[in-house]
Amino acid sequence: MNIIILMQLHDLIKIGQTGTPKQLAEKLEISPRSLHYYIIFMKTKMNVVVLYDKKKETYYYGAPCNLCFINV
Repeated sequence: MNIIILMQLHDLIKIGQTGTPKQLAEKLEISPRSLHYYIIFMKTKMNVVVLYDKKKETYYYGAPCNLCFINV
């Protein structure tokens, strides 16, 4: 996992500006398959509720999410 991509993904989900999975993968400069792995990682290893709204075409957090990334 690339922490920079994870941080960008978190920021886009937080503001509801991900777009479709294909668009999001393009924004993050990764493949759609890699995006899927990042979402699964967030759900299983970070215990984050990540959902997708087909009507709004965006990912969103289904529960409060207070991920904190520290820049060193």
